[in-house]
Amino acid sequence: MSIQNNLLEIKSQLPEHVTLVAVSKTKPTTDIMEAYQAGHRVFGENKIQEMAEKYESMPKDIEWHMIGHVQRNKVKYMAAFVSLIHGVDNFKLLKEINKHALRYRRVINCLLQIKIAAEDSKFGMTANEATDILKSEAFSELKNIKIVGLMGMATFTDNENQIKQEFNQLKDTFENLKTIETLNCKLETISMGMSGDYKLAIDCGSTMIRVGSSIFGERNYV
Repeated sequence: MSIQNNLLEIKSQLPEHVTLVAVSKTKPTTDIMEAYQAGHRVFGENKIQEMAEKYESMPKDIEWHMIGHVQRNKVKYMAAFVSLIHGVDNFKLLKEINKHALRYRRVINCLLQIKIAAEDSKFGMTANEATDILKSEAFSELKNIKIVGLMGMATFTDNENQIKQEFNQLKDTFENLKTIETLNCKLETISMGMSGDYKLAIDCGSTMIRVGSSIFGERNYV
């Protein structure tokens, strides 16, 4: 199967309200261009510098999503062009994004990453921490970011019930936080589900899935 066929096959099965982020991390720009030529425009990277390099050399109508863990000192490299930052897991990071967005006179859309997995290795905040941030005065002063939803990563396991439980937890958190609407916060997006579990994620209410290997083939980490 070609990248184009994989992409069109997945897209043909998705409900209309679900956005597909094609996870192009570690993949060459030739692969991304194949997906681009098939009409796809939303790509996700997990390393800021790699994303910035690809941005420089690729068509400018691509929407770049930062889906990996974000280090504050790297925000400046993507602030001029990033469309959506998925992994915002603390307030200091929000302040940093706001600072660089202001420099470019942009409002950068962000998702709060909620920790739903049982594994220690996954980043994210608790639902209570997210509530505290969104209701705080310090948050209301950030005029160059907008929280547009939540992101979560389920535990890496074959136990479908556990994954389902974690996805439902994110959906519940989303419904609770959705009632907080301010100038810089309007929750519409739930980013959850990857190649192995995106169908389950959609059943549990996901509106954005992050799919890599099912489109581009297995990754080769050197």
